[in-house]
Amino acid sequence: MFFLLGVFWFTRTAKNLLFWIYLWQLKEYHIGRFLDHFRTQKGKSLLLNPLQIYKLFFIGLFIVGVSQKWVSPVFILILVLFLVYFIESLVFFNGISGKRVKIPTLTVKTSILISAGMIILVLFPLITFWIFRDIFWYTVALLVFDIFCPVIVSFIVLFFQPFAFLMKKRVLKRAKLKREEFKKLLVIGITGSYGKTSTKEFLATILSQKFSVLKTKEHINAEIGIAQTILKELKHEHQIFITEIGAYEKGKIKEVCEMLQPKFGVLTGINEQHMATFGSQNNIVAGKYELIRSLPQNGAAFFNGDNEFCQKLYEKTDEKKKIVFSTPGRSSKIIETPDLLASDILVEKESVSFKVISKDGDKAGFKLNLLGAQNIENILLAAVVAKELGMSLEEIAKTCQRVKPDEGGMKLKKGISDVNIIDSTYSSNPNGVISHLEYLKIWPGRKIIIMPCLIELGKASKEVHKRIGKKIAEVCDLAIITTEDRFEDIESGAIKAGKKKNILLMENPLEILEKIKSFCQPTDVILLEGRLPKQLINLLVS
Repeated sequence: MFFLLGVFWFTRTAKNLLFWIYLWQLKEYHIGRFLDHFRTQKGKSLLLNPLQIYKLFFIGLFIVGVSQKWVSPVFILILVLFLVYFIESLVFFNGISGKRVKIPTLTVKTSILISAGMIILVLFPLITFWIFRDIFWYTVALLVFDIFCPVIVSFIVLFFQPFAFLMKKRVLKRAKLKREEFKKLLVIGITGSYGKTSTKEFLATILSQKFSVLKTKEHINAEIGIAQTILKELKHEHQIFITEIGAYEKGKIKEVCEMLQPKFGVLTGINEQHMATFGSQNNIVAGKYELIRSLPQNGAAFFNGDNEFCQKLYEKTDEKKKIVFSTPGRSSKIIETPDLLASDILVEKESVSFKVISKDGDKAGFKLNLLGAQNIENILLAAVVAKELGMSLEEIAKTCQRVKPDEGGMKLKKGISDVNIIDSTYSSNPNGVISHLEYLKIWPGRKIIIMPCLIELGKASKEVHKRIGKKIAEVCDLAIITTEDRFEDIESGAIKAGKKKNILLMENPLEILEKIKSFCQPTDVILLEGRLPKQLINLLVS
């Protein structure tokens, strides 16, 4: 009985251990992001759910039962708990076979954390049994450990953080020293609240036709990923290194730039994203502007002239060369003499086209196989950088034909019942959601959006979700919101827009599937927005 209880406890607690390490890794071991997760409904349910309440109730009964010498009832409670752990263990093994268990990606750091956690899981029941030598208190100890597993895992993570910090500093120093060896290397840093990855991919595609280019892979934008790219991939034949730079607090971009020594800095756009960790919109703006401040006097700063915050930063920048584009009609304020001016914009289902003229009279027509007008800003940012490096607009426009559709962040797929599906499930931000909804307008048939509420928006969250609700009411025939956190704000925004829309809160993937089957026809289009469950995506996409 002792042995089996310990085995079942170990199995289900190991599942918890892996999940909490996974969550810390997902939040990039950032305490602010980790804690902000528990402001969401899903995060709250991790700490306080019916099963946790039952276990707390069990602890109370154990203690009262032993003090009152209720031997028989306490023994029954132990049997019940034994069955609970047994069932949880079966669920764990079933989840592994179905690949539904969330586990961390194996790295040196997660391997150390998992090993430390597993050692504790093995030693704890042995030491507990040796101390108490009593099945009742032994069971209570296991139950207490079970309930406080998130705290224990967090303690393990934080215990190793100083060592991880020292290792990270060492890697950054090595990367900085290697970077300093490449005197002629042009480093282009790209930052902003959105559009970083697409701009990087577009720019790398364009510049690769004329230069030897290295870029960070996929969505790598953290300091350690950038440093490892330098250490592992940077070679002397590279002329240009393009990297996106992400941050969750002031000072971080400045720290990365000390290693990178960028000569060009690109600001893609600024909004409320990550306000929960930055603290305020002013801090976000100041944090992103660290890239521009880090540029040398002979460097160049590139700004998105369609973004309000970037416009202000453009006007503020005087001490170094500054370059900006503008697209009349896409901004409340027009830059008077932009370096590039876009016009005659045409957005079709699977392409965007527009004309561009530069301050020096150079001009060209662009047509790209990309989804949505939001990609125009990122293409124009890539174009102003490429032009600064000597490429003509005709060269740039021709090279843009090589840009792949998935580099724009949205993919067109076929779903159940031959419904068109627009997949934008990597991540979401306020501007992105609004832009993607605007893109839906050009599709015939009914429009459906499936999305979770956005996270890490801090005090701006309420107004952002009301804004999204208003846009949903304007565009969509059906909206399925998969998380509860800001559902009422989305609904409120839709009602305030004066249009009653079909906005539903649904979390179960199978229920969502049935709703889509009963609602959709082949001529309809579904926008999958934000981090939706993989199970749901697999069910909807054929």
